[in-house]
Amino acid sequence: MEYKQLISQLTPDIYLRLKTAIEVGKWPDGRVLSEAQKSACMEAVLSYQSMKLDSEQHSGYMPDQCASKSSSVPRATEEKVIKIH
Repeated sequence: MEYKQLISQLTPDIYLRLKTAIEVGKWPDGRVLSEAQKSACMEAVLSYQSMKLDSEQHSGYMPDQCASKSSSVPRATEEKVIKIH
């Protein structure tokens, strides 16, 4: 079976298990992931995300602009001077 075909057949449950294993560094049964397993899981998770999820659902997603530049955030239009005696 080709890698892309294998990734396309992953279920959302398996995807979440792989993602959780990477986050905590352990399999659901408590065994620690080796570096090779972490790497393989990360590649599978990222491939799954690019094939099946919207970009907003990808790990590490950041919107195109920060919230402070968003039009929905009110901005102060005048400065206030505070005098401390």
